[in-house]
Amino acid sequence: MAETIGSEVSSMSDKSAKIFVAGHRGLVGSAIVRKLQEQGFTNLVLRTHAELDLTRQADVESFFAHEKPVYVILAAAKVGGIHANNTYPADFIGVNLQIQTNVIHSAYEHGVKKLLFLGSSCIYPKFAPQPIPESALLTASLEPTNEWYAIAKIAGIKTCQAYRIQHGWDAISGMPTNLYGPNDNFHPENSHVLPALMRRFHEAKVNGAEEVVVWGTGSPLREFLHVDDLADACVFLLDRYSGLEHVNIGSGQEVTIKELAELVKEVVGFEGKLGWDITKPDGTPRKLMDSSKLASLGWTPKVSLRDGLRQTYDWYLKNVCSQ
Repeated sequence: MAETIGSEVSSMSDKSAKIFVAGHRGLVGSAIVRKLQEQGFTNLVLRTHAELDLTRQADVESFFAHEKPVYVILAAAKVGGIHANNTYPADFIGVNLQIQTNVIHSAYEHGVKKLLFLGSSCIYPKFAPQPIPESALLTASLEPTNEWYAIAKIAGIKTCQAYRIQHGWDAISGMPTNLYGPNDNFHPENSHVLPALMRRFHEAKVNGAEEVVVWGTGSPLREFLHVDDLADACVFLLDRYSGLEHVNIGSGQEVTIKELAELVKEVVGFEGKLGWDITKPDGTPRKLMDSSKLASLGWTPKVSLRDGLRQTYDWYLKNVCSQ
């Protein structure tokens, strides 16, 4: 089936069209709901896990038969860090495969016009070329620490492609880079690098600590995208992209961990010193996605890292510290 990209005709002109956002309480799903509401969409279908367990095939089929949404954004997934992936590999592959298969199949069966499946940059090989193009998928071995999750997400991309090839159904996939923003996970043990840094600097400031020590040398390069930008890109793709290949969604901007730590320190207002424990591992030297395909369609990010960090810290103060 031919790709249709950068279409001049909007496919989402009807603001009353029913849109099911699966995973609406998470970092990504909640941002997508905010973006859709901001753009005037009035008929969003949202279900908590208690209301609809997406791993239960019969329940998912019943939901789609009853609600009959026009669009589906699949942002629901079982996620976690390295420790969780290593401890619960069966959950990470099994639960995610169940969610994807149930939602994609029922969406097709019940006449959904278009579906957007969201994955993760961990789908790419451990030693992928930098920046990572979409074509790097399945060219080499994965990072072993998150392969269970990655394989499930790759299967999701391939499922969307299979339904497009066999049934001519409009299922697309987007692969975001490292995300941050409101509703992020600031847990002391299992949060990602950016919220972890923010929490540590904040607690150091509150406790009057003299120094915050960060693992490694600070030299690795990382890419970050504000979740509001991701949400904007998702609505853009749902509206404007219809193609077989998945699309990378990144900022295109790299920052060293050292630059990131200094910026978070500044935003939080920690006055002490920043130290580095160079006996600890650095991790992958560079991880940047090639988002030129998305840029060529006409989408670019709008939130700068500094502004995004300020906004995220404000949210952290109001929603995490106040609890």
